[in-house]
Amino acid sequence: MEIIDLIEGMDPVQQALIAGLFTWFMTAAGAGIVVAFEEIERKVLDAMLGFAAGVMIAASFWSLLSPSLEMSEGKELPVWLPALVGFLLGGIGMRLIDYYLPHLHPGAPPEETEGVKTSWHRSMLLVSAITLHNIPEGLAVGVAFGAAHSGVEGASIGAAVALAIGIGIQNFPEGAAVSLPLRREGLSRKSSFFWGQLSAMVEPVAAVLGVLLVIIMQPLLPYALAFAAGAMIFVVVEELIPEAHRGGNGDIATMGVMIGFSVMMVLDVAFG
Repeated sequence: MEIIDLIEGMDPVQQALIAGLFTWFMTAAGAGIVVAFEEIERKVLDAMLGFAAGVMIAASFWSLLSPSLEMSEGKELPVWLPALVGFLLGGIGMRLIDYYLPHLHPGAPPEETEGVKTSWHRSMLLVSAITLHNIPEGLAVGVAFGAAHSGVEGASIGAAVALAIGIGIQNFPEGAAVSLPLRREGLSRKSSFFWGQLSAMVEPVAAVLGVLLVIIMQPLLPYALAFAAGAMIFVVVEELIPEAHRGGNGDIATMGVMIGFSVMMVLDVAFG
C-alpha cells in the first residue's frame, strides 16, 4: 500500500510523530462538531463511546499483547511473564495518575470529581479527563512503531499504521465528548473547540516518547507493548464503558463496542 511504503522510508521518530499528529487531528475533528452543534443525542454519544472502547480493546490485544507474547518466545523467562508484568504495570501506572490527577468524566455531577482536591473549574476537569484517555493511546502508537523498527517478529509498520488509524477513528467521538460538554458549560464555540483539541496534544508527545524509549531500551520492548495495553484496558474499564452506560443506553453502547472491536481487528489483520 502506498501509505505504508511512504511511512517505511521515514525514521521511527518521524513515523511516531506523524501518527501522533494524525490521532490528534482526529480528536480536533471530533471537537469541531461544536461549531455546528451544541448537543448530540445521548444514544449517539453512547454508541460512539462504546465504539471507542471496542477499538481500544482490540488494539490492546492484536497490536500490543500478541506481539509482546511472540517476542518473548524462546527466551529464558516464561513466555507469559513479560506480557503479564507489563500489562499489570500499565494498569497500576494509570491508576496512580487517575488517583492524583484532578478530573471529571463527561456527564458526571461535580461531586464525582476524582483526584486530589482542586479549585479547577469544571471545564478544566473535563479536559483533564479526556487528556487522561489520550496518554496511553499516544504511548501505544509510539511503542508500536518502535517495535516495527526493531524488526521483531509479530510487529510491522502495517500493524503500527493500523493501530494509529484505529485510535484516530475512536478519537473522533472523544473530541466531541469534551467539546460539547464545554459548550454546555457556557464556553464559546471557539473556546470549546480549542480545549477539546488541546486534550489530545499529549498524543504526539507520548508517541515520540514511546518510540524513543523502545529504541534506547530494546530489551524492554515486550514489557513496553504490554504496558501500553494495560494502560488502555484500564481506561476502557475505568472510564469509557461506564461513561457509555451512564445514559442508560447499555445495549447501544455494547453494540458500539462490538463494532469498534471488529473494525480494529479487520484493520490490524488487513494492514499487518
